[in-house]
Amino acid sequence: MSQKKAAIEELIARLEEITGEMEHPDTGLEQSIKLYEEGLKIADLCRKKLNDARRKIEVITPGDQKKAPDGESSDDYDLFS
Repeated sequence: MSQKKAAIEELIARLEEITGEMEHPDTGLEQSIKLYEEGLKIADLCRKKLNDARRKIEVITPGDQKKAPDGESSDDYDLFS
């Protein structure tokens, strides 16, 4: 399955794998750079998927989207802003 069609949960799992591989002492510099680049691409894809989901929710949810529960700032929910 391509990353673009992968579920966000699968992408996040891959990011966790990448982190583990990068933290391993036997991972060399070149491999770390490749893993870092892959991680950046996956993080960008996750950001796009989350923004798409947010737009869909805004379309189907009536009312003011800036209100957050329990008086919290809506900025608390901007994960990748």
